[in-house]
Amino acid sequence: MALARARRNESGFNYWPGFVDALSTLVLSIVFLLSVFLVVQFFLSQEVTGKDKALEQLNAKIAQLNDLLSLEKLGKLNLDDQVSQLRAGLASAEADRDRIKGLYEGLAGAGNDAAGRDTELNKALDSEKQVSARALAQIEVLNQQISALRRQLAALEEALNASENRDKESQGKIADLGQRLNVALAQRVQELSRYRSEFFGRLRTILGNRPDIRVVGDRFVFQSEVFFDTGQAQLLPEGRAELDKLATALIDLDKQIPAEIAWVLRVDGHTDVRPINSPIFKSNWELSSARAISVVQYLVSLGVPPQRLVAAGFAEFQPLDTAATEEAYKRNRRIELKLTER
Repeated sequence: MALARARRNESGFNYWPGFVDALSTLVLSIVFLLSVFLVVQFFLSQEVTGKDKALEQLNAKIAQLNDLLSLEKLGKLNLDDQVSQLRAGLASAEADRDRIKGLYEGLAGAGNDAAGRDTELNKALDSEKQVSARALAQIEVLNQQISALRRQLAALEEALNASENRDKESQGKIADLGQRLNVALAQRVQELSRYRSEFFGRLRTILGNRPDIRVVGDRFVFQSEVFFDTGQAQLLPEGRAELDKLATALIDLDKQIPAEIAWVLRVDGHTDVRPINSPIFKSNWELSSARAISVVQYLVSLGVPPQRLVAAGFAEFQPLDTAATEEAYKRNRRIELKLTER
């Protein structure tokens, strides 16, 4: 190092001390400037802080002033209200004053009119007495009318009681008539039952003990084969012969039974459950109804009164035997005769 420094000293002018001095001076200047900057920044921050405090104080004073202003406005409004109330009270007092003044003046004039009014009051009193007398007379008339109305009410109550008694008597008569009617109906039923028994007895005698004609309860049952071919509604000659006997008995019966007994001979057609295959009849309903109608029409042609006959078709829906056998089918194909009420 010393050797190098000696060499530099020997070679020429030495710049290093000056450079160091300059650099030191520069560093010191920078340090000074930084110190000055910090001081200035400190004072500025203090100033700003003071400004903020002053601003807060100003805002607080402004708020206080706003509150005071609001209170002043409220006080002004209260004062305005009080002034309005005082004005209204003043106007009312002036009106009372004027009214009292008018009353005073009226009383002054009333003293002069008192004598005239006394005369008018006496006249009015006399008029009221007359009105009272007329009212008493009207009350007396009303009392008399009320008495008359009470007498009329009593008469109406007596008439009502008499009407109720007559109604009770009528109800008793109606009940008695009902009983009589029931007895008469029972007698008619018994009488019809008697004629039915006689009619059935005569039919048994006329028709004989044929296996294809049976008595089931209150009905005569004919097998369809007695009157019709299979699937047909045209009466056979054998069936017409049996109906001739039946017609004779019906005509005799019509002469014996009183006309007021409403009796009819119901002719019911029945088929078996098997569907019919016929171009004439589309269903068993039509076949059973057509057979019953054929019987009725033939009886009418023999002189039986048509009002004493009824034709009905039941198809396969009222079977005597529900078995699926040929014997059951034969039993169910039938014509039934029943003497009954209309």
